[in-house]
Amino acid sequence: MNYASPTYVEETRIGFRFLSSFTWQHHVLRVAINDLQRLIGEPAPQGGTLLDAGCGQGKSFRLLRDALRPQRLIGLDADPHSLELSRTEAEREQIPAELIAGDCAQITLPDASVDIVFCHQTFHHLVEQELALAEFWRVLKPGGHLLFAESTKAYIDSWVIRWFFRHPMHVQKSADGYLDMLRQQGFQFDEHNVSLPYLWWSRARDFGLLERWGLHRPPSPGLREETLVNVAARKPCIA
Repeated sequence: MNYASPTYVEETRIGFRFLSSFTWQHHVLRVAINDLQRLIGEPAPQGGTLLDAGCGQGKSFRLLRDALRPQRLIGLDADPHSLELSRTEAEREQIPAELIAGDCAQITLPDASVDIVFCHQTFHHLVEQELALAEFWRVLKPGGHLLFAESTKAYIDSWVIRWFFRHPMHVQKSADGYLDMLRQQGFQFDEHNVSLPYLWWSRARDFGLLERWGLHRPPSPGLREETLVNVAARKPCIA
């Protein structure tokens, strides 16, 4: 991976390989998309234009197609090699995805041109998070959805992630920090549009092994540091 962006911290070699793994596709991407679809509520949006912001190697394309049936699917990523792999993935799945090389902080799409922005595990790589969120707001149509799934500082700052991956640590946020950032931008969501998954892979201390062995009970929400936050937010309609 040889690319440079002032607002994006590239993945390590280990991280890059992990993003093509079965664990990533089945235990991370699939679970997040299913949860976000639930958080949207009924009826779930179908059709329209979907932007996968930080699409990586395109492993989300089939899952997004099956869940949301977009008429137009656009993948955006800052890494040219990832986009090459995304193109191969789209061809394999027979998905006519449009791919854009660029930064989330400066998206080359017109205002109000997108119905759904899907942003999964991308924000913890971004240095200019507020600029990226403002770009999501700009390209979304009034009434459009932002499907946001992110790891929190508690997880990104854990020993295992620091050892194997690379991130801009000074911008990492808690779950409440990300929710506040979305609200400050103007996105709307209620309690039923937010989830705080406590998945085994996000528990860097023991990866949930003690739980599965019956030796430990997980702390309840409010009594733990949240490791993940999923939000189905909406850009308000213009009256």
